[in-house]
Amino acid sequence: MVTVGLHASHEQVAPGPLLDVARRAQDVGFDAAMCSDHLTPWSTRQGESGFAWSWLGAALTATSLPFGVVTAPGQRYHPVVMAQAVATLAAMFPGRFWAALGSGEAMNEHVTGEPWPVKAERDARLRECVDVLRALLAGEEVTHRGRVTVDRARVWSLPEDPPRLVGAAVTPATAARHADWADGLVTVNQPTEALRRVVGAYRDADGRGPLALQVHLAWGEDDAAAFAVAHDQWRSNLLPPSVSWHLETPEQYDAVGDLVRPEQVRAAVVVEHDAGRLADRLGELVACGFDEVYLHHVGKEQDAFLDVAGTALLPRLREVTA
Repeated sequence: MVTVGLHASHEQVAPGPLLDVARRAQDVGFDAAMCSDHLTPWSTRQGESGFAWSWLGAALTATSLPFGVVTAPGQRYHPVVMAQAVATLAAMFPGRFWAALGSGEAMNEHVTGEPWPVKAERDARLRECVDVLRALLAGEEVTHRGRVTVDRARVWSLPEDPPRLVGAAVTPATAARHADWADGLVTVNQPTEALRRVVGAYRDADGRGPLALQVHLAWGEDDAAAFAVAHDQWRSNLLPPSVSWHLETPEQYDAVGDLVRPEQVRAAVVVEHDAGRLADRLGELVACGFDEVYLHHVGKEQDAFLDVAGTALLPRLREVTA
């Protein structure tokens, strides 16, 4: 069976209400959850950005769901600090926590005042951080001098079994680069042919572990209401990676997002008001080769989506993905 999870968006919902969303997600029948890890929202209209690591401890305590987080070691987070955070959650909640590692975006990382590297340098830095994290989670003392510097670091409180470290990728090239170190892959919804290329690149490079898909969707009582949510909350997120990696503030994202055409929103967000049709559309994406799917309703208000998820969407989605 495909794992059906909820994506919790810190950029759109304040930490307290987002914890309530996680509780309700379990109550209505979701199998798992994952969350973002941002310092800054993608838009001033989103208007939130709680600290994921504090929130994860609360969410893992408040539910019995497994949780993942998509994060970026190397600039805002020194890999030793991240290793300690990962180890503590994994030790407290055995088998219920995983972390997806990516090369990050300037919007979250520029605050250190360090220069924002080009993509090839960010990818190389990520790989160094992965090696540091693996060694620290294995109980080793680490000294490293490279794109990151580590001096005689050791993490003392360790889980019995290290958690999964997953690669985060949007393009086939990045997915293939993750294959030799990652315990799985997570990506976001794209046209099915693009998703098949991402899956194929990872598997063809001998990538191991489960493949997870995060789907941005907008639910409403009719098409106009669902589209209004998608356009208001997510149009600033539709920029190609070559642009979005480098913008630094929500205001910059809003300025560029105002140029997005309505048809572009529908191409990147699954806009729907019929639960059966939504399940069928999600099933087509999952069939590209995914073991887990995480649903992200891009609205700030989550109750109506959770209601329909529990009564109609999840049962139908499990049928079509069985």
